[in-house]
Amino acid sequence: MPVARSLYVSDVVTQTALRKLADEYTHFYLKFMENSRSHGSGTWEKFSAGQSWRSWSGIAFERVCLKHIQQLKKAIGIAAVYTEESAWRYLPKTGKGAQIDLLIDRKDFAINICEMKYTDKAFTIDKAYASELENKRNVFKEATNTKKSLFLTLVTTFGVQSNEYATKSVQVTVTMDALFD
Repeated sequence: MPVARSLYVSDVVTQTALRKLADEYTHFYLKFMENSRSHGSGTWEKFSAGQSWRSWSGIAFERVCLKHIQQLKKAIGIAAVYTEESAWRYLPKTGKGAQIDLLIDRKDFAINICEMKYTDKAFTIDKAYASELENKRNVFKEATNTKKSLFLTLVTTFGVQSNEYATKSVQVTVTMDALFD
């Protein structure tokens, strides 16, 4: 059984499955409309400037990406390769764990570790995020004992700002335009 599928079904430490609400409208309604006391002029401008809106936007973007895996595979250049996809997390009792938005476990002895980032401009990888990406890669490799090649893949709304951290951290970048190709 491929690494990605087996680890999604059963979380390594807690033996629990990951579940996510997949309907964007329901999530939006529950987050912003149900029990909302805010109405009238300026309401949406206020919501869209807040952390809650940015958080929801990131989750919604991730869901859109997960609904367009075939287009994502095409953009990466692996459309013809057999793959299995899943989310993954590892929560050890001690030490650092990791959560990965999407693994694309490929039949060609490689795995794309995909992270999705929603921003209103090109995403910038700083030293801290580069370290987080490296931790995800290392924890995944150690926890699964995989021998497959690992490719860090960043899916963003408007691309990645070129800098030393981006060059060292990420092998593949995909923008949201590719999801609708």
